[in-house]
Amino acid sequence: MHTESVIEVGRSAFQRGDWGAADAALSAADDDAGLPIEDLERLATTAYLVGDEDRFVELMSRVHREAMLADDPVAAAHAAFWVAFSLFDRGQAAQASGWLSRGEAALGSSPGRSSAQGYLLGLRAAQQIAEGEPQAALEMFTEVHGYGRRFADPDLLAFGRLGQGQALVMLGEVERGVSYLDEVMVAVTAEEVSAMVSGLVYCGVIETCHSTFDVGRAREWTGALTRWCDKQPDLVPYRGDCLVHRAQILQLNGHWALAMTEADRARALLAPLHGNPLQGAALYEKAEVHRLRGELSQAEGCYREAGERGHDTQPGLALLRLAQGRADIGLAGIRRALDEAKPAVNRPRLLAAYVELALAAGDVEAARHATDELDHVAQGVGAPFLEALACRSRAAVLLAEGEPRAALTSARHAWELWRQLDVPFEAARSRVLVGLASRRLGDSDTALVEIAAARTVLEQLGAATELRSLAQHDLAARKGDSVLTPRELEVLRLVAAGKSNRVIAEDLVLSDKTVARHVANIFVKLGLSSRAAATAYAYQHDLV
Repeated sequence: MHTESVIEVGRSAFQRGDWGAADAALSAADDDAGLPIEDLERLATTAYLVGDEDRFVELMSRVHREAMLADDPVAAAHAAFWVAFSLFDRGQAAQASGWLSRGEAALGSSPGRSSAQGYLLGLRAAQQIAEGEPQAALEMFTEVHGYGRRFADPDLLAFGRLGQGQALVMLGEVERGVSYLDEVMVAVTAEEVSAMVSGLVYCGVIETCHSTFDVGRAREWTGALTRWCDKQPDLVPYRGDCLVHRAQILQLNGHWALAMTEADRARALLAPLHGNPLQGAALYEKAEVHRLRGELSQAEGCYREAGERGHDTQPGLALLRLAQGRADIGLAGIRRALDEAKPAVNRPRLLAAYVELALAAGDVEAARHATDELDHVAQGVGAPFLEALACRSRAAVLLAEGEPRAALTSARHAWELWRQLDVPFEAARSRVLVGLASRRLGDSDTALVEIAAARTVLEQLGAATELRSLAQHDLAARKGDSVLTPRELEVLRLVAAGKSNRVIAEDLVLSDKTVARHVANIFVKLGLSSRAAATAYAYQHDLV
């Protein structure tokens, strides 16, 4: 077959999104007689889409050189943008900056005559986002969108709108930012945008949905991304993102076996892409499912491997330590993560985990402070997911503070929100709190119904860790009722309320020495070593 015919085969395959066939045909033509600049750019694009990012950079560098030799500054600048983009995405900021400067130099003194300047400006704006400067990024992305309108460039219009939406969300204008993201997704799902930019938009929008805890949109756009990937069997880069996002959504929806399958598929797909951070994200999702299913040693291994690949292992690893009975170690890990997180995407989940660990350690005051911050964040964002997270944490703290009526209100609201969001595991955990609060109020019938209903859901999910905690709770409560004398139970309740031995003695009209003896007996009978541990035990096992 003549070279021209091979090129036509490659162009046709490129047009229909058959990236493997396009790569094979255009590579053959390039090896035979070289390719014109437009086809060389197509070959570079197919290299990226089949997962060969190093070859993509090499080929786009060739496009830049040949365009400069052909006195085509626009093509040269466009190629420089894509090289810089790839390097920036891989964390090679210095080289990316150098290629951006090359692109700007190629355009010379009249950069505004083509859309290429818009692409270069867009990457400068993306750097501002990465550096935490959303206001500067917003102004630059607005200019990028203007270039897209001026030159009727759908890719640049999408790039600009995506950046505007992300910057607005970072600035706290979530509603306006999300409207921009919805707008750009309409263009992408209508296939008005190239494959390269479509993939960037899908992943950028879904990540922003996760950052705003917009579970509904994340679920919807992840489904759209899945369908888009499925139409392109040879696609590699965005398929890995798709599988990780699917695993996250499936885990929330309670489909844990499927979530594990998708995480494994992502790992297999990403294995050849050494250093890709998504490998760590896939491992973290596997670790989460293992932890929830009570497979603690497997979870430990996956968390460690995720950490080795650069993915933050919190709050999952701290919650694993709690499940292992090592709450003190988990608490230290969460404190470290919170110190580093500041107002970051992961902070609300860290705060919710901190509440659980602090209550387990008997530090009710610390749990209250964390809940107050979580409440503040939830009110600022206005996402039902965050509201549910905050309500559940508040209910647990109110129970620990001896406020069962207020706890019941918060727990019921959390349960309703999780149910509406279709997050069955968290709904069941909130329903357990409804039962515990009802029991504290003397309504044992409601408590029995609520806890039994929660247990049924947990059993259906295979939530072995939570079921084990629930079983230990029931056993310990019975143990406390049977082992401690009525007076010792009375003393334990007052210890849990934070009262000193002297105050307890006054309340119960006992001597200080008698109270001290009761406290010592409680420690011995329950295997405890401190008042904090006794407080934690009392609240965890519903003895107050």
